[in-house]
Amino acid sequence: MKIALIGAGSVVWTRRLMMDILSFPELTGATLSLMDIDPVRLETARQTVERLVAQVGAPATVEASLNQRDAVRGAKYVIYAVQVGMHHATLLDFDIPRKYGLRQTIADTLGVGGIFRGLRTIPVMLSLLQDMEEVCPDALFLNYVNPMSILCLAASRASSIRTVGLCHSVQGTAHQLAGYLGVDDKRVGYRVAGINHMAWFLDLTIDGHDAYPALWDAMGNPAVYGRDKVRFEMMRRLGYFVTESSEHMAEYVPYFIKRDALIAEFDIPIDEYVRRSSENLVTFEKTRAEVASGACLLERHEIFTAPAHIFVDRDVELG
Repeated sequence: MKIALIGAGSVVWTRRLMMDILSFPELTGATLSLMDIDPVRLETARQTVERLVAQVGAPATVEASLNQRDAVRGAKYVIYAVQVGMHHATLLDFDIPRKYGLRQTIADTLGVGGIFRGLRTIPVMLSLLQDMEEVCPDALFLNYVNPMSILCLAASRASSIRTVGLCHSVQGTAHQLAGYLGVDDKRVGYRVAGINHMAWFLDLTIDGHDAYPALWDAMGNPAVYGRDKVRFEMMRRLGYFVTESSEHMAEYVPYFIKRDALIAEFDIPIDEYVRRSSENLVTFEKTRAEVASGACLLERHEIFTAPAHIFVDRDVELG
């Protein structure tokens, strides 16, 4: 079985993803095909994954290529995790709108930043899907790139390749809610519906019993409310908790980023993604040095655990 990762140069993400893959016995013998357009990042990713395979003791094979078509040839799964334009494009997504008075937090889903992120990513994604149609037509395309709904819609309209969009916001939010409620994750159940970055916990349970009354009580605790002000305000008005973070949600609706006083009141981190993007550049260099030093790469891994069975009603997202 061949699993291709396009955009492997994001080495922290690559390390966590590959450790997750290697944690499943059914996948330990897979061929892990890494691809990136940056030779330095690709080499760092290759060394990282080879080290992980050796440390885990898995029989997996690691390949690395600067050629997209070669990387996906014969693949059963193709994972997409690119950032077209890298840090420079992210700066433009924020700097240009800011000149005209538009403030953003993440800018990866909608608004000016999200739209232009989509416009520059769609052509690159479609070139990959065209290669897949020719060299691995039966593969499953797993998209981890934002804007998720825009890209999945483009893929569904322009390609015959089976496409699934993946995001950790549902299980990530479930983990946060368990913390707000003071219970172990394993006791929490939920039913969620919506589109990526704006889905809603229609049902939330603890040991099978409705947990919303307890969540409403928790919202009354200033320490809990202060950790997620925007989402709790949305729950106060709509009755359900949303899957995306407060910093994301603040720019999805017109209520919070209107005045400086509101931004301060709700602790909205303007330009948050610019800071994250800058930190990622530093993190890459640290990871590169860590790989070169021969350090054990298993120590810092944090796996996202999910329910043993996830039931999904598949449909095209139009949001």
